Amino acid sequence: MGTIITDLKEAFRRGNIYIQLIYINVAVFVVTTLTEVVLQLFNRSLGGVFEWLELPASLTQFIMQPWSLFTYMFMHAGFLHILFNMLWLYWFGALFLMFFSAKHLRGAYILGGICGGLLYMAAYNIFPYFRPMVDYSFMLGASASVLAIVAATAYREPNYPIRLFLFGTIRLKYLALIVIGTDLLFITSSNAGGHIAHLGGALAGLWFAAGLSKGKDITAWINKILDAIVSLFSFKPRKPKMKVHYGNSRQKDYDYNARKKSQSEEIDRILDKLKKSGYESLTTEEKKSLFDASKR
Repeated sequence: MGTIITDLKEAFRRGNIYIQLIYINVAVFVVTTLTEVVLQLFNRSLGGVFEWLELPASLTQFIMQPWSLFTYMFMHAGFLHILFNMLWLYWFGALFLMFFSAKHLRGAYILGGICGGLLYMAAYNIFPYFRPMVDYSFMLGASASVLAIVAATAYREPNYPIRLFLFGTIRLKYLALIVIGTDLLFITSSNAGGHIAHLGGALAGLWFAAGLSKGKDITAWINKILDAIVSLFSFKPRKPKMKVHYGNSRQKDYDYNARKKSQSEEIDRILDKLKKSGYESLTTEEKKSLFDASKR
């Protein structure tokens, strides 16, 4: 089990940004689903606990859980819901990185989710059609974030060919238009909140790509916040400071140099004596000093 967790951590660390986002979404889905399953086995229920991570349509409820504007984009209602969202993220995440950077993808994902969520709440509180549903409507899913990535890529490379199963090759701009048009047509369906959020995410993606083409990155503030958060949890062990005792070291250097000079002068004296009087004139101590010096 430990090896599996280690392998997953390593795969997450080495993966591209869209792979990391998929890991996060899947991890949240697995944890929340397993929690509900275990509690059901014991005839227990969390009730509306997970609703605190979903985005409410009610502004009053949102004021009580503002973090849900961020957390909802990592929550999913079922297996098919997360499967299709993650497949789109995988396909278009790879395509997005052909034209933009990893930080742009991360920022566009969050920006799309925020804009999709805000448009969802605005629509439910502005249009009379949705007002009867406001108090009990919640939204979750990464669809708005993914649509931001799709729309941004379509804006950047509108004629990029996309090969679809059974439909053949289609240009990216047409695929994006079909998806956005479908959301407009079903804006009053049973999944009205999802379709509205998709439109908000798509608009965010177009906003991002259009701004970047003019040299303005509207996701820069998002990445600065995320980088600051990541740095708080990136604990690096501090290297112990080297203690330097200047007074002692200077004294030791002085003593060492004085000793070396004295030894050198002594050897020079012995060598002079050797030249003048021969080896037999040296004392036992002088012979030993000369022998020791020859080994250095």
